[in-house]
Amino acid sequence: MSTVSKSRGVPLIAAASLILGQPAVAGAPVGAPAPPLVATAIDGRPVDLAQLHGHVVIVHFWATWCPPCREEMPVLDGFYRAHHGEDLEIIAASIDRKRDLSDVRKAMKDFAFPAVLVAEAKANGWGTPDAMPLTYVIDATGVIRSVVRPGKGTLTAEQLTAQVGSLLPKIPGTDGAQP
Repeated sequence: MSTVSKSRGVPLIAAASLILGQPAVAGAPVGAPAPPLVATAIDGRPVDLAQLHGHVVIVHFWATWCPPCREEMPVLDGFYRAHHGEDLEIIAASIDRKRDLSDVRKAMKDFAFPAVLVAEAKANGWGTPDAMPLTYVIDATGVIRSVVRPGKGTLTAEQLTAQVGSLLPKIPGTDGAQP
């Protein structure tokens, strides 16, 4: 099996598409409308990406068995908690199998944003990513504005601020910094 980056040791997941029964995709391109994603979160809440228009959304593909993915989850959670009041939403799209749902629940227990199982999605225009972790930033109009692919180091709060900060609403009369 090939690797995306020896520095991260992230395996390609083309074989996962066979396991999960969904096509592997290179990913939706920057500037394109975000594909549909409709699923039930692991806590039972409905998640529909189309219903989040008007919000900046981060869709983060991950798995419990992926060490870089697990490293990034607390970073995403901290960013979410700091900016959720500014119309930011995060969807953690796990490629774990349904039989591993207890592992996903355990991994997500301390995080404030919802997680869905990609294999259980009612509508999934994203398919299964070919490498992990994979993070999409979608603006309030539903257009993909950036993609953070594996092989560029672990996602940081600084990267999130650079990728997402300009998309969030600003407070009038300030330089964009929140009080």
